[in-house]
Amino acid sequence: MTTREFQQDEPGRVFRAAWIARVRKYFPGEPKPGYVTPWDDTPGWERQAASAVYTQVAQFVGSADGATVNLSRQQKGRFVALCWIAQIYKHIPEPKPSYVADWDELPTWQQETDSDIFEEIEKRETRGVGE
Repeated sequence: MTTREFQQDEPGRVFRAAWIARVRKYFPGEPKPGYVTPWDDTPGWERQAASAVYTQVAQFVGSADGATVNLSRQQKGRFVALCWIAQIYKHIPEPKPSYVADWDELPTWQQETDSDIFEEIEKRETRGVGE
């Protein structure tokens, strides 16, 4: 992999690493292998989706000049979940209902994971803001 390819993949890699770490933290029991598949073994569509969602969250945080720190964890997680659902519809013509479940239908482990992912991206994107 070239440096350029790595840089293009970096948002998705960050998203995926945050997802895997939080799934391991919050998932009750042993997570499904697909939930913790390393980046290089993750399907292409899922890598594209991870990069897109990272970028959407980063743009949202940036457009608010860091004021997203005032959002609740639930609001942050909902944003990640909604962005992910849009990517599912983009890449999977007829997704299973569980793939596009609304926030209130998600298991607690997934809500916590999505909230943490937002906060991870938020931290990365607000370094230096207001300093």
